[in-house]
Amino acid sequence: MTSGASPQAGADRPPTVKRDRVRRHLLKVIENAGPGTGLASERDLAAELGVSRPTVRAAIDELTRTGLLVRQRGRGTFTSPQKVTQELATGLAVPPAEGHWTSRVVAFAVAPSPRSLAGELELEPGTPVLRVTRVRHVDDEPIAIEGLALPAALVPGLRPADLEAGNFYRLLRERFGITVQDAVQTIEPAVTDPGQAELLEIAVYAPILRIERITRDTAGRIVELTRSVYRGDRYRITSKLRFDADSG
Repeated sequence: MTSGASPQAGADRPPTVKRDRVRRHLLKVIENAGPGTGLASERDLAAELGVSRPTVRAAIDELTRTGLLVRQRGRGTFTSPQKVTQELATGLAVPPAEGHWTSRVVAFAVAPSPRSLAGELELEPGTPVLRVTRVRHVDDEPIAIEGLALPAALVPGLRPADLEAGNFYRLLRERFGITVQDAVQTIEPAVTDPGQAELLEIAVYAPILRIERITRDTAGRIVELTRSVYRGDRYRITSKLRFDADSG
């Protein structure tokens, strides 16, 4: 005798179908909620949607990897905070990034420059170079790790505390008489390694932006080589474009 469909057939759908249903629900929550809004617990979501907690967790993990959700240890899961925006200008003064920026200096030392670094700074090998690593915060949240290298002779008496707040280029201008004029900057995507993840308080292999900048002053000297990484979930760069007859 051929039996009819089991009444539990709906409950036995493949896990991917259930996960997609949870994902669609979470996307609606994200769309309707503001940045930084807390989600219901996995237990409550599972009960509301009639699925298992592992299914809810898998859907949340997927949206966390894409940056739409953020897990905060001991607090729960939240919609992604509003990103810090930096306008990228060409031929114009560079506008400041949004938010209140502070820094925590984690390395600060002067040492003879190896040949490769000396070449990048257009110095003789062995010239003393100040190398600084600082974690940059916006509104008390770690956003970036910035590595600075600059000729030590340009900044005598500079201390770690000088780099914890304020505008570095203004400091160069007002204390050391150095006025920066232009820079070449490159930006590329990357993911965090364990050390970066620990400093930024995010997961290993989380998306980041890797930014390298060489800055010159009005005399044409290289005064700074910066290698930084910025959290991909909390930072974005916008550009204004101009078009002419040859644009395409």
